[in-house]
Parts: sequence; C-alpha cells; structure tokens
Amino acid sequence: MTKATVDAGICGFTALIEVIRLSSQTLRVVVTSDCEMVSKMGEELRDIDWHDALNQREDRLLYKSLQQHINHVACPIPIAILKAIEVEVGAALPRDVVIRFETASPRAIE
Repeated sequence: MTKATVDAGICGFTALIEVIRLSSQTLRVVVTSDCEMVSKMGEELRDIDWHDALNQREDRLLYKSLQQHINHVACPIPIAILKAIEVEVGAALPRDVVIRFETASPRAIE
C-alpha cells in the first residue's frame, strides 16, 4: 500500500490518498478529503486499471473525473494521485514533491 498526504495550499484542504494493489492490473484508490470536489473525484476512482490511469490519453478515467469534478485547474491533488499510483506499481520511487514560492510582494488578481 502507498499513502500520500497532500496539503493543497491556500484553499486549506488536505487529502489522504491510499493506493492498494489488488492484482497485476487493478488498484484501489481511496481519497479522503474535506474538499467536496476532491471527494467526488475520489468516489469515481475506486478500482482502476493502473495502465489506464498512467496513459496520457484524454479518455482515461482519471482525466475525465478531473474535468468533471475539479474546478481549480492547478489543484495538486490529482497529480498526487498519479504519483501515488506510480509508486505503488514500481514506476517511481517514494520521494516527496515540493513547490516553494518566492515573491517580491503580495500580488492581487485584478
């Protein structure tokens, strides 16, 4: 089993992602979050074919679910799901991903 915890940033939501290998092709993805959008996406992803999840086609389940449920294009949780899948199937090593921001002054969207 692979677990990943995501602090999504300014929205204040976190997510716990658990990926469990059920067979050579099937994974169970469990996403727990207080974010309603992320929770709905997680409900759709329960048991998935990991080949499909890591495929770059736009018709894959993860991409469709992202389009349907996540309104914030820069939400880091979907990519964390993919990274956890990669770790669980041995396509990546378990290493934290970090984004650090530096700005000269606070910026406001106009």
